[in-house]
Amino acid sequence: MPPTLQQLGVDLLSPADRFALAQALWDSVHDSLEEEPIAPEVRAELERRVALADADPSRGVPWEEVRAAARARWSK
Repeated sequence: MPPTLQQLGVDLLSPADRFALAQALWDSVHDSLEEEPIAPEVRAELERRVALADADPSRGVPWEEVRAAARARWSK
């Protein structure tokens, strides 16, 4: 079982420092994952989604709208 936030002392960090740590952790995982091959079923799903998006771009939601909705949801 992985250590808890309290055991690591992460709960004592400021929100900004926790966010920076989370970003650093994500970057380290992302870098590791880039070195691993994508499973065939995952690649097929990604290709299927790209084909859907290319066939009908109006189905997607622009990033600006997603970001604005997320900020509105979490700023309450």
